[in-house]
Amino acid sequence: MSKTAGSPQTGSSARRKNRYESKKNWAIFSLAAPAVVSIFVFCYMPMFGLFIAFKNINYTKGIFGSDWCGLNNFQFFFQSQDAFRVTRNTLLYNLAFIFLGLGLAILIAIALYDLSAKYVKVFQTVLFMPYFLSWIIVGFVAYILLNPSAGVLNQILSIFGVEEINWYTTPIAWPFIIVFFYLWKILGYNAIIFYTGLMGIDESLYEAARIDGASRFQQKIYITLPMLKSLVIIMVVLAVGKIMFADFGLFYYIPKNTGSLYAMTDVIDTYVYRALRVVGDIGMSAAASFYQSVIGFLLVLGTNLIIRKISPEDAIF
Repeated sequence: MSKTAGSPQTGSSARRKNRYESKKNWAIFSLAAPAVVSIFVFCYMPMFGLFIAFKNINYTKGIFGSDWCGLNNFQFFFQSQDAFRVTRNTLLYNLAFIFLGLGLAILIAIALYDLSAKYVKVFQTVLFMPYFLSWIIVGFVAYILLNPSAGVLNQILSIFGVEEINWYTTPIAWPFIIVFFYLWKILGYNAIIFYTGLMGIDESLYEAARIDGASRFQQKIYITLPMLKSLVIIMVVLAVGKIMFADFGLFYYIPKNTGSLYAMTDVIDTYVYRALRVVGDIGMSAAASFYQSVIGFLLVLGTNLIIRKISPEDAIF
């Protein structure tokens, strides 16, 4: 009697094969274990607290003893004048980060790929160094540049006869300042990712293109960019998944939590922090966080659906 695909012998063989592969690759699994545990502890376990968004928290009764309030916390958040402002700022900043951050990173990666090996290491180090600085340190660097009285930027402006500007009371300048410091810190990291992708391209493709008379620009258009397509799609989907989440350190430490700049620098993360720390409204803070998580999840699904329609082989799921 022949063994079919669903026979017990076949299933047992598959289990033995899986156990063998697990033992064979135990070192790789052990390297992934800290990241898996970290994601579980800091991303999945806190999801248990989502019910707080639907409760009217009373500290005397405790979290579990507090009364349920339905959607009142969400209603309070959406009816406030802050909901539109923080949502708008969060979306627009992240869209700028996606287009500028990934676009410039690709250009820098291509430029590094064309450099000789002895220069690549120098430029990689220079570009990658800011990524290791905390936003607190970057905030001090920003203050050295933007200090109203002794800032480097105002001193440069005074040389050209331009009147000093109090940057911390000039909201209109802050979209450019925020984007500049984000790019300064993150561009090197993204460029290294794309540079690694370029290293995997078969050099024979460029040799064949040169033999056919393709210029360097044509090689970049018809070989480099198409070969990076899958990596770019993955980076875009991951970025879209976080489009409702702003980097708290960037938006808190760079503008120094200055109230006069909230119109241009306040995002959902800083709003939730202030609602929890200053007002002490746990329910409304949880509602705002829940709102940004749901929107982010729907955006990931929508983006992946669009990619699956256009290029099914590049969809993540």
